[in-house]
This record gives sequence, structure tokens and C-alpha cells, in this order.
Amino acid sequence: MAGNAPIKIFSGTQTRYLAEKISSSAGLHLGRSSCPVFSDGEFEPCYEETIRGSHCFIVQSTFPPADNILELLLMIDAAKRASAYKIIAVIPYFGYARQDRKDKPRVSIGAKLMADMFSAAGIDRLITMDLHADQIQGFFDVPVDHLTASTLFIPHIRKMNLENLVVASPDVGGTKRANTYSKFLGTDMVICHKSRSQANVVGNMTVIGDVKGKDVVIIDDMIDTAGTITKAANLMKEKGANTVRAFATHAVLSGPAYERIDKSDLDEIYFTDSIPLRKKSDKIKIISCSGLIADVIQKVYKNESISTSFI
Repeated sequence: MAGNAPIKIFSGTQTRYLAEKISSSAGLHLGRSSCPVFSDGEFEPCYEETIRGSHCFIVQSTFPPADNILELLLMIDAAKRASAYKIIAVIPYFGYARQDRKDKPRVSIGAKLMADMFSAAGIDRLITMDLHADQIQGFFDVPVDHLTASTLFIPHIRKMNLENLVVASPDVGGTKRANTYSKFLGTDMVICHKSRSQANVVGNMTVIGDVKGKDVVIIDDMIDTAGTITKAANLMKEKGANTVRAFATHAVLSGPAYERIDKSDLDEIYFTDSIPLRKKSDKIKIISCSGLIADVIQKVYKNESISTSFI
């Protein structure tokens, strides 16, 4: 069966824009599916073509609202009950990844719960990108292909030919990621040290390292309210930075994020299209991850190595 099993790509409602680009890059047609909604808000995902015996790749980022997670779970269950040969969840943005541990008493470990639900629904594999915490891969009992946007961002940064490039981490937790970039780009690295008074609220911030006269590139996995990234950019400009750009994989951008970005000293900010933008901004640029994901889907289907897809 494995050798003859066809490949099919389907999409959840909110990630169709990306799934269409992925299927096009893979040289495939996006599978036909629908999601009727009842009057009370309950919905029922349905495949509009046979998937019996197929490798079924289901694309859905699980950004808020939680309906996106539930729709994906129902699509996985429907595929299992429709006798798909293999079910692979393609989750470019994995929601609840910030809840990877108990950092205070009486809280859930949301990322582990998500992993358990996807496993219970019936996935055989997960393809995702830039998890907020790498150890979430270990929450799954199925293979996890953890892609990184560095494959897309590093070549783009090189093409910019910035004269006095320095890589920055917006917080201590992101130093490993920023260090990877600085190593490949052959540059120095600076670190922003911040303290939080509460979730999504940045208290004090200091810059560790020299940014005077430098072209700073801040690296992050996701930007939510943009409080940290804009405060870091403003502080670096105060410290004499020539230009400040940011590269982040996931454009969560909730609350006052767009307003903060537009008013900040950031020259540009680059995201992948793992999450759709709610509005436009002259400072926000998109580098599509569709080609990268399409390539990995084809390699997974053919049982080929995907190590060349990593930097």
C-alpha cells in the first residue's frame, strides 16, 4: 500500500491562503473539503473527495480562536474514519507552545495537552515550524519534523549586504536562536535583557553588547503584542544603532501590535506567512514559507531525507 498510496493536501478554513500556495509549490491540486456551520456555531469538516488509502496532509495553523484547533482535530478524525493510509498534520504555527512547562503553581501545560489531543485524534506525523520551545517535540509519540525559518531568513539577510551587521536577541531565552544566525552570518551578537511585570508587559530592558553604528537584525520566533521587539528597537536606536530590523517567524500581532510597530524605530520587520496578517503596514514584509513546507511534504511522502531543508 505504501508505494501506491497517493498524496493529497487539504486545508483548514483559516489557513487556506497558505495551503493553496503549498499545494501549488508541490505541483498538486488542493484537495476539496468543506466546513458547514450550524446555526449554534457548531461546525462539521468534511472531505469532498475520496481519501481512502492516501497520504493525507492537513494544513492548519492553530492561532486563536480555538476553533482552528478544534477544526483540525475534527479533520484528523474524519480522515482516520475515511481510511486514509497516513495522516500528517502540517501546523506552521503551533498554538499554546508558550505553555510548555509549569512556571507557577496550578497551571496547565497546554502544549502537552495539545500534543495529546492530536495524537488521540490519530496523526501519524507532525510538520511544524519554529516551536516556541524545542522540547515540545518530545511531547509527541509520533515523528515531528521541526522546520526553522532560518532557512528562509539567512539567505535574505545576506542579500541585504548590510555593512556593519550585528545579530540581536530580544531576550535571554532567544540567545540560542540568535547565536545560530550570528554563526552562519559571521557576525557579533548582542542580547537584550528584560524583566516582565506580568504577561505581555515588559518592565525594564538593557542591551548587553555594542550597537553603536551597527545595522542590527533582531531574531525572534514570534511577535505577539510587539512590546518587547519595539522596546528593543527603540533602545538600540538610542544606543546609536544605524538601522534596526527584525525577523520573526510567526506574526501573532495581537492587541496594540500594529500600532506599536508603526510608531517604533524599527526600519523593517519580516515574517513568514504562517499566520495571516490582519492589516497592512508599510514596515511589515512577508517571506513565504510555502516553498519550504511543500519541499518537506514531498520528501516525507517519498521517504527522503529532509536534512537539506535545515540551516
